[in-house]
Amino acid sequence: MQTFEQIIKDLKNGIYKPVYFLMGEEPFYIDVIANYIAEHVLDEGQKEFNQSVLYGGDVDLLTVISEAKRFPMMGDYQVVIVKEAQNIKNLEPKKQEDANPLLAYVEKPQKSTLLVICYKYKKLDKRKALAKTIDKTGVLFESEKLKDYKVAEWIADYVKRKGYVIDARNANLLAEYLGNDLGKIVNETGKVFISLPKGAALTSDIIERNIGISKDYNVFELQKVFGERDVLKTTRIVHYFAQNQKEHPLPLIMATLYGYFTKLMKYHFLKASVPSAQIAGELGVNPYFLKDYETAARNYNERKVRQIIGWLREMDVKSKGVDNPSTEHGELLKEFFFKAMH
Repeated sequence: MQTFEQIIKDLKNGIYKPVYFLMGEEPFYIDVIANYIAEHVLDEGQKEFNQSVLYGGDVDLLTVISEAKRFPMMGDYQVVIVKEAQNIKNLEPKKQEDANPLLAYVEKPQKSTLLVICYKYKKLDKRKALAKTIDKTGVLFESEKLKDYKVAEWIADYVKRKGYVIDARNANLLAEYLGNDLGKIVNETGKVFISLPKGAALTSDIIERNIGISKDYNVFELQKVFGERDVLKTTRIVHYFAQNQKEHPLPLIMATLYGYFTKLMKYHFLKASVPSAQIAGELGVNPYFLKDYETAARNYNERKVRQIIGWLREMDVKSKGVDNPSTEHGELLKEFFFKAMH
């Protein structure tokens, strides 16, 4: 299988393959490759006759193959893009002995056609003949979901490639709130790029103004001031969350806090046995933030962190109504942090 970078490089160099099977859980890279082919392989005059877009919910496999077998008109190539191909029935038959029209096609594909199949949120069985044949005669690409701990790094690299600057703290702020949906990250940062000159920095003020993520009232800042044992700032943020539960839902806050406290517990175990230079990698955090864990570990010993994780689980159970018929989510959060800091 080829990497995203290699596929784009070959396309830019005019190296085309007759079949592009783009599959996997992360739709972002699938869309980027398909859009690049749609925009760059044919010129505007050729697209009218030689480029077609089909949708998996509207066509069957034989229709796709019939379209792919056509010859281009007044040009060297035709492009056939199949979006939502995961909705095509029997694209990969369950029984190996069943006829597979797509396999028959990719064994001898039309050289003048670029058949682009966008197979989102699913993937072929790479042990079977269809995937193996596509890998030989065309391009088989799996777009994997980015791991949560790598999102901030991806954001920093993406911002840099776009010609802007972002520091580690603000990259993590975006990662915390936008998650690992790369399409969403690109859309939201695009709002910022529009109003900034090249080379400018994405500061917390700019992020707050354009994306709506408060630099002072977010889970990332809550973790920081809690680790510093700053009771006043922690209480202020928790109170803000309690008053704005729609924008800051408790399940999302709890999920983030659970990740933070489990890493803090892990830090306690690692600091005595692992060189400090390696701890950030073991925790899955940017080295820039290691000092935050050092501070929190000084303020909350291993026993206290274990207690806090227990209270966090207790809050999770109560938030679902178990042994708690009436307490609001905001009050549960206040109670949790009061116990955690005292």
